[in-house]
Amino acid sequence: MSWWEVLTTHRVIRQMLPEATVETLQMVGVAAGLTLLLGLPLGVMLYATASGGTSPNRPVNAVVGLVANVVRSMPFLILMIALLPLTRWVVGTTLQWEAAVVPLTVGAVPFYARLVETALRDIPVGKVEAAQVMGASQASVTVHVLLREALPALVSSFTVTVIALLGYSAMAGVIGAGGLGALAISYGYQRFDNVVMAACVVVLAVLVVAVQALGDAVARVVDHR
Repeated sequence: MSWWEVLTTHRVIRQMLPEATVETLQMVGVAAGLTLLLGLPLGVMLYATASGGTSPNRPVNAVVGLVANVVRSMPFLILMIALLPLTRWVVGTTLQWEAAVVPLTVGAVPFYARLVETALRDIPVGKVEAAQVMGASQASVTVHVLLREALPALVSSFTVTVIALLGYSAMAGVIGAGGLGALAISYGYQRFDNVVMAACVVVLAVLVVAVQALGDAVARVVDHR
C-alpha cells in the first residue's frame, strides 16, 4: 500500500484532520486579527514614548515595556494555564478553539508590539523631523510617515507573528483547545499513531509555507522604496 493510500484510507485522517485544520485556522485567524488591532497601537506607543521617540514619556514607556516583557518571558504553556480563569470569564469555557484565542492573543500582542517598535526605529529620524518642521501633527507623523515608511517591515513582522501563532496553536491542544495540536497529541502521541502525527506535521508545515509566501508577496506589493 502506497503512502497516499495509507493517508486516504486512514479513518482518523479522513474524518478528523479536515475539522482539526479548520479549527486551527479559526483560532489562529481570530487571534491574528486581535493581535494586529492591539499590538500595532501598543508598538507605536512603545516607540513614541521611548527616549528619542516622537512623544518621550519615560514612566509610561517603563510600565508598558515591563508588562510586555513579563508576558513575553512566560513560556506559552504556562501562560495558557495561568490564563484559564480569564479564558473562562471571557468565552465561558476553557475548551474548544474559541478558548485558545484568549491566551494566543495575550501571548502574541506583546511579541508583535516589540516587532512594530523595532520596525519604527529603523525609520530615518530626518523624515520624522522634516514632517514636524512642516507642522504635521503627532497623528499625521505617525500615520503618514512612520507607519507608511515602515509598512513593508510591519507586514513582514505580522507574518512572523502569524507563524508563531501557528506554533502556539499546536501547543494549545494540550489543554483541549482542539485543532491540529490536539489531534497530534490525542492520536499521534498518546495512541502512537505515527501516520496521524506525520499528517498533522505536514499540514502545519504547508500552512507555515503558505503564510510566509503570502506575507512576502504582500510586503513586496506595499514596498514603494
